[in-house]
Amino acid sequence: MTRLDNAGPSPAAGVSDGLDAHLVLDRGAFRLDVRLTVAPGEVLALLGPNGAGKTTSLRTLAGLTPLTDGHLRLDGRTLEEPALRRRVPTEDRPVGVIFQDYLLFPHLTALDNVAFGPRCHGVPKADARARAAELLARMGLTDHAGVKPRRLSGGQAQRVALARALATGPRLLLLDEPLAALDARARLDVRAELRRHLAAFEAVAVLVTHDPLDAMVLADRLVVIEHGRVVQEGTPAEIARRPRTDYIARLVGLNLYQGEADGHAVTLGHGVTVTTTERLTGPAFVAFPPSAVTLSPDRPDSSARNAWRAAITGLESHGDQIRVALTGLADGMPLTADLTAVSVAELGLHEGAQVWATVKAAQTHAYPA
Repeated sequence: MTRLDNAGPSPAAGVSDGLDAHLVLDRGAFRLDVRLTVAPGEVLALLGPNGAGKTTSLRTLAGLTPLTDGHLRLDGRTLEEPALRRRVPTEDRPVGVIFQDYLLFPHLTALDNVAFGPRCHGVPKADARARAAELLARMGLTDHAGVKPRRLSGGQAQRVALARALATGPRLLLLDEPLAALDARARLDVRAELRRHLAAFEAVAVLVTHDPLDAMVLADRLVVIEHGRVVQEGTPAEIARRPRTDYIARLVGLNLYQGEADGHAVTLGHGVTVTTTERLTGPAFVAFPPSAVTLSPDRPDSSARNAWRAAITGLESHGDQIRVALTGLADGMPLTADLTAVSVAELGLHEGAQVWATVKAAQTHAYPA
């Protein structure tokens, strides 16, 4: 595979520390306090609900928003440390950024958009254009080098933006919702292509996304931010398997509850006890997918160890399924179930209807809180 190596000035020989950041930004009503460590060649995704601090984190990494405390180091070089009054100007940082709407210059061709960065760094015009042509070739865009942005498809514009970000040889590549501007059809192909390019990038890449699939496919590791702080981090598989907040559970499509475990039983704050296959003691989470929930009009005579009387509070399409929102009648416990449209019709389900919800212990997953 062709490596997307760096052009221009390189860090000192032997330096490959990657990113070491403690991002602190105090805005009174909102405080960001996030620690990030990313190795060269690693792709990190920042996830979180609106207002969590993802974009703010990206802006501080880019040097667009100054830190109020903490530090930002890249390949062993301090780019910012307020306590030492150290701050490298934004334009002098080895950082490339791909913005959500790409921000290509409309009056320049694809080639000149890519060559713009090197030219700003003093690279002669011929050399800058040669470097741009090489990057466009890697992106499969040689035939579009002379095309202006308005004549590019969304996927082509995204690749030009990536080439432009790489043209200055960044040691840190930042991607802000890189696929958000694409329609669903283009997103699938461009996501796979972007993953290949990121896998070939030798420095640090950090992306912000709201889409869990983008994060799972593009990133080696996820950091979840809520209220300006890291609440969970790990590989995509670890996050999906053991969510620790309601936001993450919704993101990966699980019912999640926290309670006190005693053997195979986890007693929730709602007063409900969930029977699990794992044996635990102490604070614990218990999770199960909506597909594990069976609904019936009468209490079923089955082997399911967990059964609750609940009322339907909403129904909505969810892919090829119908997602049913429920609330426990005795305890107010929220619950979601996924059923086929045929099952919903046969059961005559509607908002306000009362049903029995059951989950087999074998379909639950409990783990320490």
